[in-house]
Amino acid sequence: MNFEEKTIGREHTYKGSFIDVETLEVVLPDGKKATRDVVLHPGASVVIPITDNGEIYMVRQYRKPIERITLELPAGKLDHGEDPKVCAERELSEETGLSADNVKHLISIHSAPGFCNEVLHLYIASGLKEGEAHSDEDEFVACEKYQVKKLIDMILSHEITDAKTIIGVLMADKIINGEIKI
Repeated sequence: MNFEEKTIGREHTYKGSFIDVETLEVVLPDGKKATRDVVLHPGASVVIPITDNGEIYMVRQYRKPIERITLELPAGKLDHGEDPKVCAERELSEETGLSADNVKHLISIHSAPGFCNEVLHLYIASGLKEGEAHSDEDEFVACEKYQVKKLIDMILSHEITDAKTIIGVLMADKIINGEIKI
């Protein structure tokens, strides 16, 4: 069966500071028409900063859309035309003060493909060196370090609910256990 939807119309419905929204008119595989609201996002990089003894640096921050403080992997949106690895290195430095001898791409994921085109590029950072964090002026974060087992316990107890962080922590666990070679 053909699952593809053909776009026959496009209306730009919202322009924000870094996201846009379009309403698309599509023809479905059965020939009927439908609309799709699509959030256009520039993409982001996520960093898993892992120490030689298997600890991960995390950032704690307030997330307005869910009205709560979260514990997440360092991450940030791509600037226009920016290489995702450069973004990962920048966000690592800004949010944690860390630099890394090695930054390697692991996977890229679609965060919410039902309504958004955002792609998150996950990187593992090792050979870490501590420095001074220098977050954006509208960003308030605290850097904390955790053992992977503790983070998995926090995921299972619903303390960590951020999808990119859950994926990154579970991948880090597999790397530490030798199930994924980097």
